[in-house]
Amino acid sequence: MTAAEASDAILQRLLSLHPKRIDLVLDRVQRLLDRLGHPERRIPPVIHVAGTNGKGSICAFLRAMLEGSGYSVHVYTSPHLVHFHERIRIAGRLISEEELSATLEECEIANASEPITFFEITTAAAFLAFSRHRADLSILEVGLGGRFDATNVIDPLAACITPVALDHQEFLGDSLAAIATEKAGIIKAGRQVILGPQDDEAKAVLMRRADQLGAPLYVFGEDFSGFAEHGRLVYQDSDGLLDLPPPKLPGRHQLANAATAIAALRRIGGRYAAESGIEWGLKNVEWPARMQRLTRGPLIDAAPEGAEVWLDGGHNPHGGAVVAQTMADFEERAPKPLYVICGMLKTKDAVGYLLPFRGIAKHATTIAIAGEQASLGAGALYDAARMAGLEASPADDLLDAMMQVSAWARARESEGSPRILICGSLYLAGQVLRDNS
Repeated sequence: MTAAEASDAILQRLLSLHPKRIDLVLDRVQRLLDRLGHPERRIPPVIHVAGTNGKGSICAFLRAMLEGSGYSVHVYTSPHLVHFHERIRIAGRLISEEELSATLEECEIANASEPITFFEITTAAAFLAFSRHRADLSILEVGLGGRFDATNVIDPLAACITPVALDHQEFLGDSLAAIATEKAGIIKAGRQVILGPQDDEAKAVLMRRADQLGAPLYVFGEDFSGFAEHGRLVYQDSDGLLDLPPPKLPGRHQLANAATAIAALRRIGGRYAAESGIEWGLKNVEWPARMQRLTRGPLIDAAPEGAEVWLDGGHNPHGGAVVAQTMADFEERAPKPLYVICGMLKTKDAVGYLLPFRGIAKHATTIAIAGEQASLGAGALYDAARMAGLEASPADDLLDAMMQVSAWARARESEGSPRILICGSLYLAGQVLRDNS
């Protein structure tokens, strides 16, 4: 058995330790961490990142900027796209399959078959791995919510909270205020809080919680900002202005994400915010499936000649609006007809996600996400696309969808080579990256 097969076998066993995929309490993970000797207390200082959209991008910016300044960083993110070990990065490298297997097995033995969710026990494994390697900082992405998320057992240097929007309402509540209350759970007494752009309702909740805990607050649009000017990113706060290269990650939303990351580094201490490191990070940041341009593989071979193919894992109405805006910006700079290939989970607001593409996309082709039991069927998603006002058709799978797009593009050849967006789910994005490599 290879190391990858060994870790996969352990991960499969861990999935059976709790009947629910998500059960938001901290008791179980605290019990396991106690048995492991509290590794979460021995990891390098933490920047904790919560929010609805943009968490992963901010983690990616933070890592790139810190590594550009010569610091070593542990990073924990979720979910993974192709392989589980993508979630755990130790001092600049992904955890090896051998270390992952050994660490997971150690946690499994310490847990002694007691109920614990998959995310809880794998988060404990990440803490255990981090505690055994030197690094300057740790970056932790919240899995879901914040208050009862398994990562919320640490006392961070700072908490970043990205835009709060409606998502996971079945777990977090059905209003922005309720969801913001869950996200605010990562705010700790006296610790820095950096808020990305927020709706007024969510901002009020977050600011009130910071005030209650005496947590110094730094708010996008009030205490710091980031905006495009002459093809550059201009960052500004009370300490001054930085004239920076644009982020490598496309989309105007990434300007705010980059600014939030810069603000966090400047708040936790000037030594972490060297301008040279920030510039390096902006130029070199990588974050797969967030407006990622695909350039090779079977799907590209099946695409119309000269087509641009983009991949994005956003999956809620706020994410749909951001991606649609990015597509509109692309269209303004370089006009091409837009075709959407979409797959989504049953738990998501498909109509709300697709609505922003009305008037932007020529056609939406809907698919079920292969191997994902919670996927919407292609027919049900077609119905949602029609309700959103889009011309649409269902397809059997990704390759069939791309062939359909090719046919539509040939029928409208006079409009030029198309721009194709594959979107709607990180699960779909992972399938694309796995099968198209």
